[in-house]
Amino acid sequence: MDKVTYVGNADVNAIEHLYQSYSKDPESVDVSWQKFFEGFDFARTNFEDGSEIPENFQKEFKVINLIHGYRTRGHLFTKTNPVRERRKYEPTLAIENFGLEASDLDTVFQAGEQIGIGAATLRDIILDLEQCYCQSIGIEYMFMREPERLEWFRNSIEVKNRPKFDVARKKHIYKKLVQTSNFEAFLGKKYVGQKRFSIEGGEALIPALDALVEKGSSLGVEYFVMGMAHRGRLNTLTNIFQKRPQDIFSEFEGKEFDYDGAFDGDVKYHQGFTSSVTTESGKEVGLTLAPNPSHLEAVDPVVQGIARAKLDNHFQDENKVCPVMIHGDAAVAGQGIVYEVIQMALLDGYRAGGTIHVVVNNQVGFTTNFHDARSSTYCTDVAKTTLTPVFHVNGDDIEAVIQTMEIAMEYRQKFHRDVFIDLLCYRKYGHNEGDEPKFTQPNLYNIIAKHPNPKDIYLKQLLAEGSLSAETAKTIEDEYNAHLESEFETARKNEKAVVWDFLSKTWEGFRHSKSADFDSSPETGVKKERLLELGKKLATLPEGKKYFRKIQKIFDDRLAAVETNNLDWGTAEMLAYATLLDEGTPVRISGQDVERGTFSHRHAVVKTEDTEEEIETLNMLSEKQAAFTIYNSLLSEYAVLGFEYGYSLAAPKGLTIWEAQFGDFFNGAQIMIDQFITAGEDKWSTQSGLVMLLPHGYEGQGAEHSSGRIERWLQQCADDNIQVVNTSTPANHFHLLRRQLIRPFRKPLVVFSPKLLLRYPAATSTLEEMASGNFQEVIDDSSAKVGQVDTLVFCSGKFYYEMKEKALEMGADNMAFVRIEQLYPLPQKQIDAIVAKYNAKNVIWAQEEPENMGAWTYIAMNLRHIPFVGITRPASAAAAEGSKKLHERRLKQLYADIFKYASVPVK
Repeated sequence: MDKVTYVGNADVNAIEHLYQSYSKDPESVDVSWQKFFEGFDFARTNFEDGSEIPENFQKEFKVINLIHGYRTRGHLFTKTNPVRERRKYEPTLAIENFGLEASDLDTVFQAGEQIGIGAATLRDIILDLEQCYCQSIGIEYMFMREPERLEWFRNSIEVKNRPKFDVARKKHIYKKLVQTSNFEAFLGKKYVGQKRFSIEGGEALIPALDALVEKGSSLGVEYFVMGMAHRGRLNTLTNIFQKRPQDIFSEFEGKEFDYDGAFDGDVKYHQGFTSSVTTESGKEVGLTLAPNPSHLEAVDPVVQGIARAKLDNHFQDENKVCPVMIHGDAAVAGQGIVYEVIQMALLDGYRAGGTIHVVVNNQVGFTTNFHDARSSTYCTDVAKTTLTPVFHVNGDDIEAVIQTMEIAMEYRQKFHRDVFIDLLCYRKYGHNEGDEPKFTQPNLYNIIAKHPNPKDIYLKQLLAEGSLSAETAKTIEDEYNAHLESEFETARKNEKAVVWDFLSKTWEGFRHSKSADFDSSPETGVKKERLLELGKKLATLPEGKKYFRKIQKIFDDRLAAVETNNLDWGTAEMLAYATLLDEGTPVRISGQDVERGTFSHRHAVVKTEDTEEEIETLNMLSEKQAAFTIYNSLLSEYAVLGFEYGYSLAAPKGLTIWEAQFGDFFNGAQIMIDQFITAGEDKWSTQSGLVMLLPHGYEGQGAEHSSGRIERWLQQCADDNIQVVNTSTPANHFHLLRRQLIRPFRKPLVVFSPKLLLRYPAATSTLEEMASGNFQEVIDDSSAKVGQVDTLVFCSGKFYYEMKEKALEMGADNMAFVRIEQLYPLPQKQIDAIVAKYNAKNVIWAQEEPENMGAWTYIAMNLRHIPFVGITRPASAAAAEGSKKLHERRLKQLYADIFKYASVPVK
């Protein structure tokens, strides 16, 4: 039991703020607080001499404390659980715990002003508090600190101010319940034993979402972006998104997809969908349900990213786009991604105007009881991290559910903050329809078996109050059942299941790629004159401001690099962005410390030394340029990468980049990569142009600062799903970034970006190299003498420079060093041409990574017709050594293994 004292529960800062406002202007606070502070001032003025405060005045404060008790802890004493008896908490809300007694029940107290009923008896005050805080809706909100939000919430949840429903609205609610319940019953009858993750027990979700869309549209929302796991997803698609039942039935029939033969597709309860629906009031509203894998909460940041892209690129108004997240109770409490996403909600780079979080609380996760699934009181307690209000509502009281949704929507639209609705319900069957829940919850499922469903409960209410007749109710059911039967018959005649591209309108004008598209890269050059002009602009800080001397030197050096035609990596990267912006392509970058860059090479945002004013020269190119946005992220990989992936889905005409602080750190987001980025197009026909920059290179910095795990990415490469590159020149990096936007399709791009090469004297490029040409998938050894070469060394990335310098130092002119810049799709034709050109007796793959890592096994497997010899570090459990001396010793051995093929002895 929770033991909590009532003393000191009020938020002192909020009350102090209100009192200060009252002292300046009594009319600036609500009338109930005016009365309270009048009493406070009266007591302070008249009893400063220590004389006893009159008993009736003391009791006014005790009643105030009672009211505060209901507001802060009333949610612990509600009737919100439809099938379980809730836990007991102490102290209760009994009046004795507040220094009041039965004889006070008929005494009139001015404290009634606090709850909007004016002076009233204690009995009436308690009745009002019970109705407001202890029935089907429990509310946690008193921890909010801003008086404006507190006051708005308090007024909105007063019983007299809650939404009321006329007969027509009640009939509409009942229709949605019929659709929800009968759709599940139909599936259960036609497809016995097939997984559908039924919403039965939580039927209230569908009329609740219907009300949310209806209310939101009346308050200005034009587009909802939703994410949810499996439970109730098919019902949501049919009865909210208006996906044709025949299409869902075709998926149950197991028919092949109406798509090319290489497409694998996904199970029906993972797929996304986009539609436009007309509300009851006649407004058109866009709806998108993001595809979601079995990692239940992984879709959360994807939804946020889609919503933010819609805001940035189309709506430009947080009132018009609303993210909705539908969670499960076990997942929302147990999965850390929820916390990461909640922490993003108010950050400049990631805010999407507030999210409606709906928790379908089955009170069990697969087979795990709630008391084994969390330590917190509620599954929604993560919401308190950002002082987000939480409603707990009984899923059997459908009108209370809809009242809650409408208040939540109003709150979101007014304050653009998150709000949680904990929809307490149950799960009629096991985790899926093939499970036996009595194995693990026999007592609970004995209760559930006898419990009427929400449709029958509501029908009984409507019949009793005369809002609906039995005949009308039967007609509603018969019509919907006939509709399902008609759709079922159509589905049986369909030869294939339809693949619906979600966000299809957003992707109009783009096509999916073909294998031939990767034989060579398109022209990506920009005229030298324009490069020079843009380079000077991005390298010139505004005059008249005070800059840190090292910053000024960096920009002076950058300008000199442009003017002397010798561009380093950072300058070439910035120039690539400048050209895209100049052509009208927006660029967005986020990740840990990306504004400066982990290795201080970017400095896309400069802070003035005295005022910390932010200067972004990439936004100072021209009046017609597109927007450049760059954000240092919170210390998260999983949520931030998921957000940027979602953003890229809804912004195909822009360049979206996520950069890891070190390449190794991407593995904190492995779920996003495995389930969305590398497999999304094959599962859901969903393209993404997301760019991931992963700093990679062995320089003796230890196991967590060396490897972007090239081998993991290459293992997931198939069906032209992603692009994996390890570029070695600034110009090639420039063309690579531009290529991402020029092609008529989109693919995720994984770039093993350098650390060493950022300022490496040999790794520079000229404007001429950027003014013409394209991305080079393979770079031949321009200094090699073909007739003298008997050993051909293929490699990738910065290791080329180290080997080449060693070869020049030794005078090993029998070796040519060829860079494979693009590892996937593998440029086999170009590689074969290089092999044929040299006709060397030794063909080597050399890498700095251990034998079981890097690209070696991938190269050997995919180029079996070439007699490669692999030269690597020894296989290792860790990605790299932690000792600088050990690093140098192993590198020396690596050179020895490579240069034993040299025409001169190894030094």
